[in-house]
Amino acid sequence: MKPLRMHHVGVVLPTVEQAEHLIELFGLEVDYRGYVKSYHADLIFTKYGPNESPIEFIIPHEGVLTRFNGGKGGIAHIAFEVEDVEAASRELEAQGLEMLEKEAVEGTSDIIVNFLRPRYSEGVLFELVQTVGPIDRGDRH
Repeated sequence: MKPLRMHHVGVVLPTVEQAEHLIELFGLEVDYRGYVKSYHADLIFTKYGPNESPIEFIIPHEGVLTRFNGGKGGIAHIAFEVEDVEAASRELEAQGLEMLEKEAVEGTSDIIVNFLRPRYSEGVLFELVQTVGPIDRGDRH
């Protein structure tokens, strides 16, 4: 696999208010808000800056993410950008590793994703992200 560029860091939080507090606290700018059907979660992506990758704040409504870190939330994953998420997944599977999903799932409208199971990556959840269309920024800021 060729060297990967970090796409974002995912942080799970119980409420939108907590995400907005962190955005304000650190002077971050919201790029866009979205919803991930696959994981029943709202999200807020911050903008790329000159020295950082965005943060994805994930606010789950149901499912396993609501119990992340005892329900308190925390850093959930580090995401790497790939040209072809299915090809990258197959490359990892050829090494005897397993992905979280059988095939890539829709993230927001602009990306598809899959995750390497953390038992193969020192307990850290890594997401592979492929851009498949323009970001739908809408009027949800």
